[in-house]
Amino acid sequence: MVRKTKEEALETRNRILDAAEQVFFEKGVSRTSLADIAHAAGVTRGAIYWHFAHKSELFTEMFERVVLPLDELKAASLDPNETDPLGRIMEVCMVCLRDTANDPRRRRVFDILFLKCELVEDMGPMMERYQTNMREGLAKIEGGLRNAISKGQMPADLDTKLAAAMVHAFVGGALRDMLFLPDATDFGAHAHQMVEAMFDALRLSPALRRKAAA
Repeated sequence: MVRKTKEEALETRNRILDAAEQVFFEKGVSRTSLADIAHAAGVTRGAIYWHFAHKSELFTEMFERVVLPLDELKAASLDPNETDPLGRIMEVCMVCLRDTANDPRRRRVFDILFLKCELVEDMGPMMERYQTNMREGLAKIEGGLRNAISKGQMPADLDTKLAAAMVHAFVGGALRDMLFLPDATDFGAHAHQMVEAMFDALRLSPALRRKAAA
């Protein structure tokens, strides 16, 4: 009986997350109330509060559902025993672009994050979480690049901080372009080519050497 109760709680939690995703997409985050989400999910507001403390926590959990699959690749890029850390970083970038282009759920969630999420006062915790995720993402990219340097995959004098910022900006900018101008570039078809070109620039550009930057 206990096992069934846990399964039912998980089903309700996922139904709330699914409903939040759809309502956030339709109305925008700031215009969506917990009552709206409860109505869409077919539950009471009390059921929402049982699983989530506030709207920003609900938003964060909804977002993390689509980015969690990337964590394994990020961890592999940092693993000193990984033989191809550069390949793992590139794979993260390609999955971000290709899967967002091809997966309606991932595209919908990024659409909410980039286009329909107003960072107003009541979303302060979410903004702090988003900033933390960005800092952690930059640190993981830089750590992966350093691991790639140790494996001889990148120049020893690569400015890893600047290179990490470029990779992060490239992926974020590509996602925004995909959402704003979905017909301009077929990111699903060209993700591999574009990511390879980006990392060729990191590998070959004299401007990204530490002495040049100094």
